[in-house]
Amino acid sequence: MNIEKKLNNYQNKFPRISDVADKAKKRIPHVAWEYLNSGTGKEQLLAQNQNSFKNIRFIPRFCKGELNADVKTKLFNKVYDCPIGIAPVGLTGLMWPKVEQYLAQTAERHNIPFCLSTVATETPETIGKLVGNNGWFQLYPPKDKNVRASLLKRAQDEGFTTLVITADVPMASRRERSKKAGLTIPPKITTKLIWDGITHPLWSWETLKHGIPRLRTVEHYSGTKDLKFTSGFVGNRLGGTLDWSYCEELKKAWKGPVVLKGVLHPEDAKKAIDIGLDAVYVSNHGGRQFDGAISAIDALPKIVEVVKGKVPVLFDSGIRTGLDVMKSLYLGADFVFLGRPFIYGVSALGKYGGDHICNILKDDLKNNMVQVGVRYLSEIGTVDAVQVF
Repeated sequence: MNIEKKLNNYQNKFPRISDVADKAKKRIPHVAWEYLNSGTGKEQLLAQNQNSFKNIRFIPRFCKGELNADVKTKLFNKVYDCPIGIAPVGLTGLMWPKVEQYLAQTAERHNIPFCLSTVATETPETIGKLVGNNGWFQLYPPKDKNVRASLLKRAQDEGFTTLVITADVPMASRRERSKKAGLTIPPKITTKLIWDGITHPLWSWETLKHGIPRLRTVEHYSGTKDLKFTSGFVGNRLGGTLDWSYCEELKKAWKGPVVLKGVLHPEDAKKAIDIGLDAVYVSNHGGRQFDGAISAIDALPKIVEVVKGKVPVLFDSGIRTGLDVMKSLYLGADFVFLGRPFIYGVSALGKYGGDHICNILKDDLKNNMVQVGVRYLSEIGTVDAVQVF
């Protein structure tokens, strides 16, 4: 079956991202699903991130004649085919082997950004060859400046264009649901884990072929392939010390756009602009880090207000439909990213699962633009809307 027929088949069987998520939940082990889909604390923010989108309702305008929505957009002097990117996710190979390779290829085929995490299970050297000029690199700031310099050089040497500094992980969150599911690093061979593998034979077979997930980028510095030791290295040597001076140093060191990810407070957005960063990325880490935070979409308007168009505003956390994308753009985001949905795609459908997710989002965005009577992304902000509480 060629790619086009396969994707058409996916569209008929799994027309919504929630359908893909349901398939992924059945196809991967419970511990992997809980890691991917969990938050922290009572997990109220997970629900709030998505529920807050429900408050925005549009008032359509009709009799506009024939409309063909154009979703191309420019960001950092590059034209992308749509304002949608693939957000960084850590320990990605736990959900499905080679997921980073598959999503990098999706990004290259669809001309959208793919952001590789420092703690992904593949390296910049592997992904850079697949992603073309659509690669971004997300940095968990190392305490050791030699490690930092090495990571930046490796990413730039492989053609990654944009650096994303993660600000919203001052320390690791508790993520109780993942722990309860039995997630340990390295995995402990228990009866429960063995049964999980037996009942998910395709995942087990693919994992055995590719190897147990490893933090391959970081193990270069830990000096071992031992996952427990490397994980300890991550906990002790990455993050926890980020300040504005560090951000300024990164801006000077990176030859290209530098983005601050995890911004929820308008004053942090202003400071990021003041020190010369190239974009503000509004996010609450997908509800995984601090359950007491504001939902990202509720934080977005005030940040857009203080940014005043000086730099692009990027956004993630809670997007599950093209309508959510349109609502984010309506509130002032210039570009949006999604993490979990693209992982659902590969976990459920394999190599071209990310393509299917991209097609769902792009088609839904275009459909909803026509529903409200606009042709171009720049017109979305002019649509009449109300907030319903």
